[in-house]
Amino acid sequence: MSDKDLSRYEELQKAHEKRQTLAQTAAILGLSTRQVKRLSKRLKREGPSGLISRKVGKPGNHRLPTGLKELALGLIRDHYTDFGPTLAQEYLSEKDRLPISISTVRNVMVEHRIWLPKKHRRRRIFQLRPRRPREGELIQLDGSEHEWFEGRGPYCTLLSFIDDATSKILLLKFVKSENLLDYLEVMSEYIERYGRPQALYPDKHAVFRVNREGALSGNGMTEFGRAMKELDIQLICANTPQAKGRVERRHRDLQDRLIKAMRLEKIATLEEANAFLSSFIDDFNKRFAKPPQDTTNAHRPILPTQSLDRILCLKTRRQLSKNLTLQYKNVIYQIISERASYAMRKASVEVLEFRDGRISIEYKGNVLKAVPYHQMQARAEEVSAKELMEKLQNKNTTKYRPGRGHPWKSGPRGFSRRPVLASRS
Repeated sequence: MSDKDLSRYEELQKAHEKRQTLAQTAAILGLSTRQVKRLSKRLKREGPSGLISRKVGKPGNHRLPTGLKELALGLIRDHYTDFGPTLAQEYLSEKDRLPISISTVRNVMVEHRIWLPKKHRRRRIFQLRPRRPREGELIQLDGSEHEWFEGRGPYCTLLSFIDDATSKILLLKFVKSENLLDYLEVMSEYIERYGRPQALYPDKHAVFRVNREGALSGNGMTEFGRAMKELDIQLICANTPQAKGRVERRHRDLQDRLIKAMRLEKIATLEEANAFLSSFIDDFNKRFAKPPQDTTNAHRPILPTQSLDRILCLKTRRQLSKNLTLQYKNVIYQIISERASYAMRKASVEVLEFRDGRISIEYKGNVLKAVPYHQMQARAEEVSAKELMEKLQNKNTTKYRPGRGHPWKSGPRGFSRRPVLASRS
């Protein structure tokens, strides 16, 4: 007997001994008086075993047909071992014509260890990594796309440079999107202010890493990676967000403190925000920066042979045609050379696009005189996911509406379609 049956037996015994009425017993057990009378008669006739439910030991009315679970288990093991319960049930019901519910499929898969619920899966443990001992030895950088102005200004991205040794914010910059040119511009500001760090620790964004396996073109290195190699700065791409947790946690703090500080200052543009960041960084670092283990600064000065303007730019190889022309970004450039024309045919030249938009074409270190000759029709533009919002915001969506006197609004043979009001005589 269950605890429920035992409590019923005790209360019914009191009723039989006239210590309480059947109505009182019904109120205590939460049953109707008629049900208590039936249980009382069954107790007198069959004894305590008569209070046990008649459903015990009998199959349920909604029990699955015999062999259905075994059939579903066999199909899952043969065809759907790497499926989730919902997807497996869809194929079992639609393809295999098996009348089975999602909960049953889930129970079968959990019982036979084919699929584990999320709470039972083994969580990945991220071990703590000690800080680098010196400032400038490892700089974590990342971009945070967020509604920084709370609707007062444009939707933008904050680029952050966080020192691993001290958790100090070294540089912040608001930009329209997380793209290569803005990273090169901010990197130039950083090096001019602090010098060259030992290593950078970003994520696997396309700016820092070629994510397409087996790419046929290029040398497997992005333009940012090429620039860092020329500056002798090691580039380490993190596998997970937890690996660069210092910059991720700083973004969490900035999305709280920086947003509220700009709200109080009524800042609504990128220019005002970037001007405000200097004072905010100083106050933030005074509160939360940690002292380094080694006071020696690991930043290195720029070498005399290194030109930031020439290194932190876009470099592309092109081959000249027979008539000394090349195409770059849908523009054909004509090379003006004092040499004989055949001397530079099929020559490989380097096209440099500087951050301010200037184009320079060089051959063996010498700048060639080039004239834009013809601009071709632009093809479909490739945009990364993090630059999509900026492109959509800059797109002019104003619909053209012709004026009242436009021919489109005129009827046949020049008659206007507008109704003419009859003049009063």
